[in-house]
Amino acid sequence: MQLIVQWVKRTFSDPQLVVLLSLLLVGFAIVITMGDMLAPVLASIVIAYLLEGLVAPLQKLGLPRMLAVVIVFILFLIFLGLIIFGLMPLLSRQVTQLVQQLPNMLAEGQNTLMMLPEKYPELITAEQVQEVIGTIGSEIGNMGQRVLSWSLSSVVGVITILVYLVLMPLLVFFFLKDKHLILGWFAGMLPRDRKIALHVWREVDGQISNYVRGKFWEIIIVWSASFVTFTLMGLQYAMLLSVLVGLSVIIPYIGATVVTFPVLVVAWFQWGWTADFGWLALAYFIIQTLDGNVLVPLLFSEVVSLHPIAIIVAILVFGGFWGFWGVFFAIPLATLVNAVIQAWPTRRELDAKLAEQEAVSS
Repeated sequence: MQLIVQWVKRTFSDPQLVVLLSLLLVGFAIVITMGDMLAPVLASIVIAYLLEGLVAPLQKLGLPRMLAVVIVFILFLIFLGLIIFGLMPLLSRQVTQLVQQLPNMLAEGQNTLMMLPEKYPELITAEQVQEVIGTIGSEIGNMGQRVLSWSLSSVVGVITILVYLVLMPLLVFFFLKDKHLILGWFAGMLPRDRKIALHVWREVDGQISNYVRGKFWEIIIVWSASFVTFTLMGLQYAMLLSVLVGLSVIIPYIGATVVTFPVLVVAWFQWGWTADFGWLALAYFIIQTLDGNVLVPLLFSEVVSLHPIAIIVAILVFGGFWGFWGVFFAIPLATLVNAVIQAWPTRRELDAKLAEQEAVSS
């Protein structure tokens, strides 16, 4: 008990640490308790982060901030319109076609599995194949039930999306227009003695903005490269699969591993064990290799490198807390934790400051 009392006394003797801990606890509490309600606000902040990377260069060219914000916001609305009215209908059609082809794919896959005991009787038995087929069938049945339940609640989902489509552009515009006003208002609510908190914020702010913008461009580049490759090679559902490949970069290591399965499965059902399948697999792995070894180092040169174990743990922890956004911001949040640890005074510094305070009081 005495050790705990000494630790509390030593740690919370510095008001700057109290401010930093209070800000972190309040921020986490707000997101955990009101994350669903504030989802449009959080998403708008992310988009504003992205667009600020276009507003700042226009300001450097001599344009007033308001004019730069209006130009970038109009470009954002055009891009949003292309996504909603151009990309989404195409993805919807390809998803429908893929669902219609699933029975044929399952039948062909079942026939292939049933041939394995004949070719490799010493490795695989017919009972094992039947067990695998039964497991796949039950999983597909569960998936169908989930799709049905989703369709029953889709009306509410559509209404929510429509509300978001109205609210989020407005929020993005005002976040861009009144950025300095909002930051100044927030800073005015904080205590004056906040040097450690400001140090952590300055370090993390640049890294988060670099990460968000870099991740956006990584998604666009990987998506475009995959779409061009899949289209030139004649792969079915090229747009749907390329979008999945692009979005997979959001989750380091895990995303690329997971999305490889549908790409190769669709290619195998289309071509079988042919040269076309081999070339497609080779091209796909080249894209993944270039992404990990060329694109990522170029886009994320300013982000503090984290150990793969730290990244995976961050994805699991923050994804468990906040779902998609937790996964998306796993690396920035891990960087925040690392920045707090780096800025945290050592025990020797805390002991020296505590001794100094006791000497002054005596």
